[in-house]
Amino acid sequence: MLKIAPSLLRLLAMCSCAAPIFTVTAQQISDTIIPEASVTPQQSQLVDGKQWMIATANHYASEAGAAMLRQGGNAIDAMVATQLVLGLVEPQSSGIGGGGFLVYWDNDNQRMTTFDGRETAPFAVTPRLFQNKNGQPLAFYDAVVGGRSVGTPGTIKLLWNSHQQYGQLEWKQLFQPAIKLAKAGFIVSPRLAALVAKDATHLQRWPLTKDYFFDAQGQPIQAGQRLINQAYADTLRKIADYGQKAFYQGDIAREIVNTVQNAVGNPGVLSNIDLASYKVKQREPICAPYRQYQICGMGPPSSGALTLGQIMGMLNHYPLAKMGANDVNSWRLIGDASRLAFADRGRYMADSDYVPMPTKGLLDPDYIQQRAQLLATNKRL
Repeated sequence: MLKIAPSLLRLLAMCSCAAPIFTVTAQQISDTIIPEASVTPQQSQLVDGKQWMIATANHYASEAGAAMLRQGGNAIDAMVATQLVLGLVEPQSSGIGGGGFLVYWDNDNQRMTTFDGRETAPFAVTPRLFQNKNGQPLAFYDAVVGGRSVGTPGTIKLLWNSHQQYGQLEWKQLFQPAIKLAKAGFIVSPRLAALVAKDATHLQRWPLTKDYFFDAQGQPIQAGQRLINQAYADTLRKIADYGQKAFYQGDIAREIVNTVQNAVGNPGVLSNIDLASYKVKQREPICAPYRQYQICGMGPPSSGALTLGQIMGMLNHYPLAKMGANDVNSWRLIGDASRLAFADRGRYMADSDYVPMPTKGLLDPDYIQQRAQLLATNKRL
């Protein structure tokens, strides 16, 4: 039987954190893969590329995407290969058990589009899912670790839909770097090792994650150790051969549901119907002006482009370039603009499929000007 459960549980049992960025540039610049940095901040090297560039949180993933471009693929092909490798080497932050957003520039048609492939709540979810018997919110780890917090994953269908529409290389070809790496093993990064050690108590609750992340003596994996994931390779092989249906229907789907619903001590409500009925939504991007530019990104249910558009819109009323980075008031303006934007984020932004949202109003020039006037002081808000 295919074992998707290790990847799924690893994704759910750990919390994400900021990651260093690893860049692969076109061959005429450099083919050198920068080794992964430690979990402490380090000075970055400036790189550039004449034709393309890939930046990810792990050098294995950057190289996988670069390989697709060298083989004649486009950005979508590279994105698929990159994401599949990230699910292997960075399971705490990425994976086929989760979801995501995609902002894509279609150069042939000079059009930007976005794909909403975020997780959705299972049909059986109720408002009491994350409450205890007294109606109080569960503690964070009580809510997150196990099956209770599992939503319907969207990553595979996001990759499939975007590739069907824009990809150039064969679907199977995009899976080869991740399959090969999972079978041969990858070198554990300092970041992954540190996070496994940090969350050891939670990861050891489940036999599959315990067997994968810890040795026979119960010690967590160490940086520099080679880690093999044959189960992930087998799962990817089936999806490569049979497409997205292999994930959302059949053996893989049944095992995901079985793992979630039978998670000891914290079962979830994800069902086969949730997986079989999942749909990716293609949406119009959100754009906002800043100086001579248009800043575009993912709209609701993401809050990113709206929040950034508000921040930059408010700052548009102040001469930051003239003030310079050494003027403390420059940073005060940026901080206060962010405070105001995040206040609106908390008050107005939600999933627009279910909650009415004043999307246009939040970026209306008159409203942005009113908010910008609140920054006209030498004191922070």
